[in-house]
Amino acid sequence: MENMVAVILGGGKGTRLFPLTKERAKPAVSIAGKYRLIDIPISNCINSGITQMYVLTMYQSASLNNHISNAYRFDQFSRGFVQVLAAEQTASSSEWFQGTADAVRKTLPHLGYKRGNVGPVLILSGDHLYRMNYRLFRDAHIRSHADISIAVMPVTRQEAPELGVMKVDEAGRIVKFVEKPRTEEALNEMATDTAIFGLAPEEAVRRPFLASMGIYIFDPAILNELLSTDVSRTDFGREIIPQAIGGYRVQAYGFDGYWADIGTIQAFYEANLDLVSPMPKFNLFDPTQPIYSNTPYLPGAKMNQASVEAALLCDGVIVEGATVRDSILGSRTRVRHGAVIEGCLIMGADFYQHGDDPSPQVGINAGAYLKRCIVDKNASIGRYVQLVNREGLQSYDDPEGRFHVRDGIIIVVKDTAVPDGYVF
Repeated sequence: MENMVAVILGGGKGTRLFPLTKERAKPAVSIAGKYRLIDIPISNCINSGITQMYVLTMYQSASLNNHISNAYRFDQFSRGFVQVLAAEQTASSSEWFQGTADAVRKTLPHLGYKRGNVGPVLILSGDHLYRMNYRLFRDAHIRSHADISIAVMPVTRQEAPELGVMKVDEAGRIVKFVEKPRTEEALNEMATDTAIFGLAPEEAVRRPFLASMGIYIFDPAILNELLSTDVSRTDFGREIIPQAIGGYRVQAYGFDGYWADIGTIQAFYEANLDLVSPMPKFNLFDPTQPIYSNTPYLPGAKMNQASVEAALLCDGVIVEGATVRDSILGSRTRVRHGAVIEGCLIMGADFYQHGDDPSPQVGINAGAYLKRCIVDKNASIGRYVQLVNREGLQSYDDPEGRFHVRDGIIIVVKDTAVPDGYVF
């Protein structure tokens, strides 16, 4: 869309996704075996006709920067770009980004609004899984004469206490915002008629709350005004949006599709494993809305005397005499004879290992048994290893740092080796 820019927030430390974020920013975490989380909002933008994007980064951004520079190159006759804006020291500020709003505040000079060539500014998170046509969102923003529009989705009473909840009037204008309402009284005050966004009456009763999706459209002048009025306000959800509701026209845009906040290991694991179900909530095979990424030049997956059931196998995978169920095998994953993988996300490898390499063999080696595991890139699972969480621990840290347990899920750290015969 001409003159509309997208600002994608690169996220903070991502501690809830540790150890996947031990050496990378949250949007750089692999998803579905061959993509990165950042590919989701960028693909949504491209599919919506938005080709001017800024990605704001701060923490451990080398992997993210490398991926973006290799994956997104528009031709020389296009005005399109995906530009990384890293936190920087300037004459007016020597601090890192202090929050989502502060990140946008400090990068406003790069967005071109002072030159008068920027239309509505779309602000997105880099760690959500969903598809949205931002063109329709923009059109609704313009029709309603809004200063700010916020994408919202109907949720149940059980889901609402973990989210930022909006109350709207009959025209869809937001009149109140509460971050994570926990009491029954607070929840009752935020209930609204979600049927105004097209929900069937029974669904409107089941999901009577509107939760913010962290997706915003701002008029550029209003955005500049809000961010420059009080520089102590550093977060959109907790400070900027509640401040704006009283003095500006803040409109809700209803969305009733699939949306997942990939903020915890449990959420990340469930969103990935759902992709192998017969009818996944997020359809990777939709030809009208492709997910773009840095595509490696690899051969198709190869299976020799293997048993594979309900699995997603990416480019360059080799499975030899092994069993794979309800799992995702990322690019270049090698699974050797007699191994069994159940309910796992194997992120794959960045390289193929030479046969004469004396170091531990990357991949899942002979006779290993893995259940409910996430195996990060370039890890080696030794022969006859068992990673099944026999004691059912919800949280655990291996003293040698090879793996961790979060939400009952075993996460093997990137570039590590679990020795032959190890049992957990």
